[in-house]
Amino acid sequence: MSGSRVPRLLLPLALTAVLAAAGCGTTPDASPEAPAAGPSPAAAAPPASGAATAEAVTVPKTLTFSGTTLSGAKFDAGSMAGKPAILWFWAPWCATCASEAQSLSDIHDEYAGRLGILGIASLGSAAEMDDFVADFELAEIPHLNDKAGKLWKRFGIVQQSWYVMLDRTGKVAYKGYLDDLQLTEKVKELTA
Repeated sequence: MSGSRVPRLLLPLALTAVLAAAGCGTTPDASPEAPAAGPSPAAAAPPASGAATAEAVTVPKTLTFSGTTLSGAKFDAGSMAGKPAILWFWAPWCATCASEAQSLSDIHDEYAGRLGILGIASLGSAAEMDDFVADFELAEIPHLNDKAGKLWKRFGIVQQSWYVMLDRTGKVAYKGYLDDLQLTEKVKELTA
C-alpha cells in the first residue's frame, strides 16, 4: 500500500495540477460598481475558430464586468479579452441607433472571431429593447439590458449611440459618436 501513496510534499503540487487542468478559475467576480483595481489573473479566452486549445489571456479592467443579455443569459465581458472589442451604447427609441444597426450587423459578419461586439441597451423597457434587436436583425450580437445605467455610468456615457472601442489589450482606443463611415474606418484600424 505504501507504494500507491503520494508523498505528503507532492500533494500540494498534485492538487495544483489537478485544479489547473480542471479549469478552476481564481478570477474575482467584479461588479460594474466596483471594478477590479487592476487586471485580473489570467483567464482562459474562448478558442479562436479552428483552434484546438485556447491560450490564457489576461482580462483587462475594462472587461471586468458581467450582465444579463436581453434573452436572459448571463454574459461575462471577460470572454471578449484578447481581441479588439466594440461596446455600443444604444437606446431602443434612438433613430441614430437604428440607422447604425445595419453597419454593426455587417461588421459583426465581416469580422467574426476577430472582433468582439457588445450592445449595451438602456433608456427603454426590456420589450422595446427586444423589439429593436428583432426589427434590425441584431440577434447575432449579444446585448445587455442596462436599464439602471450602471455600465453607462462606469464608462462615462452621457448619450445614446456612443461607442467605446477597446484594443487587444483592453485599452480604450476610442470613445464617442461615430457615423457609419467613421465606424468602418475605426474598425479597420482596430483590427489591423
